[in-house]
Amino acid sequence: MVDPVAVVQVDTGLPHLDRPFDYLVPADLDAQVVPGVRVKVRFSGRDLDGFVLERVPSADFGGRLAPIRRVVSPEPVLSPTLLAVCREVALRSAGTLGDVLRLAVPPRHAAAEKALPDQVGDTDEGLDPPTGAGWTAYGGGEALVARLARGESPSASLLLAPATDADKQWPARLVDLAQATLASGRGAIIVLPDGRDVDRVEVEAVRRWGRGRHVRLTADQGPQARYSSWLKVRRGHVRCVIGTRAAVHAPVPDLGLITWWDDGDPSHLEPRAPYAHVRTVARVRRDVEGCALVPAGLTRSVAVQALVEAGELKDLHASRDLVRARTARVRVAGEERDAERDPSAGRARLPRVAWEAAHAGLERGPVLVQVPRRGYLPALSCDSCRRPARCPGCAGPLALDGSGTPPRCRWCGRVTGRFECPHCGSLRLRSAVVGATRTAEELGRAFAGVPVHTSGGQEVLDRVPGGPRLVVATPGAEPIAEDGYAAALLLDAWALLERTELDAAEQCLRRWIGALSLVRPRADGGVGVLCGAPSHVTLPVVEALVRWDPAWFAQRELADRALLHLPPSAVVGTVTGQRADLAAATRAAPWPSSARLMGPLPVSEGGPERLIISVEESDRVALATVLKQARARWAAGRQGEPVTVRLDPVDPLS
Repeated sequence: MVDPVAVVQVDTGLPHLDRPFDYLVPADLDAQVVPGVRVKVRFSGRDLDGFVLERVPSADFGGRLAPIRRVVSPEPVLSPTLLAVCREVALRSAGTLGDVLRLAVPPRHAAAEKALPDQVGDTDEGLDPPTGAGWTAYGGGEALVARLARGESPSASLLLAPATDADKQWPARLVDLAQATLASGRGAIIVLPDGRDVDRVEVEAVRRWGRGRHVRLTADQGPQARYSSWLKVRRGHVRCVIGTRAAVHAPVPDLGLITWWDDGDPSHLEPRAPYAHVRTVARVRRDVEGCALVPAGLTRSVAVQALVEAGELKDLHASRDLVRARTARVRVAGEERDAERDPSAGRARLPRVAWEAAHAGLERGPVLVQVPRRGYLPALSCDSCRRPARCPGCAGPLALDGSGTPPRCRWCGRVTGRFECPHCGSLRLRSAVVGATRTAEELGRAFAGVPVHTSGGQEVLDRVPGGPRLVVATPGAEPIAEDGYAAALLLDAWALLERTELDAAEQCLRRWIGALSLVRPRADGGVGVLCGAPSHVTLPVVEALVRWDPAWFAQRELADRALLHLPPSAVVGTVTGQRADLAAATRAAPWPSSARLMGPLPVSEGGPERLIISVEESDRVALATVLKQARARWAAGRQGEPVTVRLDPVDPLS
């Protein structure tokens, strides 16, 4: 037997055992044990799953080797390229290889494996590059498509203008990029935030290519459907994948493009260890496989803006003429021109300017009403000036624990018996945000006879017909209206702006522009009204909305974070756990030379604490290594509550 030893990555689930182990290959399994196959091995008295990484002539271990129990499947699901990508993702995210492999390779489904034929069809035969229509107003857009069609791998950040015409909407632009890549004989991956967006892109892809040229890969598929789609890609039946977060790992042969929509959407962030963002995996695959990267969106996240300013991505955006032609007119309730007619416009939930916009819009079509949430907001603000209510001790946000109780700080737990706003002197607080259902009831009574629809929570509408109707939706759940909305009202802006997260303003702009992008252009009478924006935060996020200039906002936000050494300007890691466990895990940690340590800080009253470490980009790998060692050190001792580590969290304090 040649190379009788197999190096196996065993799925132990233990961070301190994140390394391969040597096993003996039985003679009867010699032909089946090849790199990439799944096997069963004996480990610590249990039969565990594992992947064969390689075959070697001898083992480093001097003792007696345990034999491989059996080969689970002859399918070599872990290719050398996929293994290299997973290792690099684990390194950059301070995670383990086992964590990444569980995300990258779906569980085996024997029936799907047997039912799918091995032969490869000529699914890309006869596919021509796109014509380039729709790209003329984007500087460098036509060149991007042409380079992809020639087999090149450019990387760019694409900032699109909204459109109500289906041929000009963002799904058509993403399919253009994929089609150009497929025409060059390479593969493409399109990653979307949720199933509704996947449906929209799939409709466009089928309209152009017909069925059979792509697969859908989402987490909501059944085990057999998901594994069948994954196998079709691995075996080369198709070269294009359209799906949600998990699709970024798809083993597309000869990968030429990864494009993803709306980088700032929280759905792109993996909620399980190692908490890698789609952007992180895509950049690793670009480095390993040499593919093109094109993050696209109606807004640009601060993280993508950092890559643009670093020269890693080319800045592609629509001309100002196109933006003005395709966007609705945006008004802010409480502006000086409204003050004379309606002195309470800046504080009223539905001021006169919004009422008039809704009334006029219903004469021409549907009206969208965006409400921040379905329930109530636990944070408090001044009833007069709308500024967030802060703790006088630590400046943390104040909240109410229950009915009749005084305000309590959510950070330090201090009780504030009497509140007095340090800005305007008001003694009154406000906390309630009327949800979507209650808003729909109120608007239904106000506009008698007009149909009212709600979208959000468990019931999310995909589309609504044209004609006069009110659509009350939470952010991200706005349905598409036939021929676009005549008007949109963005209510309770202060509720979104008062969030204490680092990316609060960024998320506000993303949600507002997402809603207003569904409104007809100003030439067709489209108008949007922002209601309830506190005067002290009108710049820069409200200004960016009125000007429809998300690139300017991202640039400004990035500059502000750079001054404070906050992500993405700096690499930030966190270690979270009980104080004693945290101290044990980080004791004598060899922090990089550029490290700045903050904490440990309490995450919640009486709960775990968090240590925050900030380093320069050059020390990313060093910090990731230390964080991984801290997690492994806790896992080896197994004392107390779990200790978790994260690298590049969206908000280190959240």
